[in-house]
Amino acid sequence: MRLAVLPLLLSLAGPLLAQAPAAKPAPASAPAPAPAPTFASSFDRNLSGVESEVVSALEAMPEEKFAFAPTNGEFKGVKTFAEQAKHIAAVNALLAAAILDEKPAMETAGENGPEAVKTKAEILKYVKESYAYLHKAMGSLTEANVLGLVKSPFGPGQGTRLGFATIGISHGFDHYGQIAVYLRMNGIIPPASRR
Repeated sequence: MRLAVLPLLLSLAGPLLAQAPAAKPAPASAPAPAPAPTFASSFDRNLSGVESEVVSALEAMPEEKFAFAPTNGEFKGVKTFAEQAKHIAAVNALLAAAILDEKPAMETAGENGPEAVKTKAEILKYVKESYAYLHKAMGSLTEANVLGLVKSPFGPGQGTRLGFATIGISHGFDHYGQIAVYLRMNGIIPPASRR
């Protein structure tokens, strides 16, 4: 009898279990909203973009080609590849100092970079340090200070931190375009164009 009742109980339990409410999954926590953009975060993100392209282009050029400058056509007196890189870095440092309203924390030798910085390794180090300095400056930008006037690093007069931060992005891309051409003239595809 007990064996006969078991199939009956199981047959009744099936529909009862099917009607039982399913356990509700725990509510998924909503992803945390992204922090609101700030002047500092916006400029820092854009600076990272130009830094990545410039540094990867410099790393791609063999050391023996750092003295390269085009000579065919309208290129008389243009900067060498190394001089382009040092100029980018020197201007980065000047802009960072202006934004931070301080004396440059790095040697700039005007806008040309120090004469003693010569090898590929030294130039890369100088460029990377200049970007770190400019990142620090970008990180100091706030809604309260971005339109404040500071001394211009390019002669008499003043400018806004916003203006100098903008130059920090555009100037790097301007010279990136030139060093990308130098790479291609030496049969090297710029890393940013390989993707």
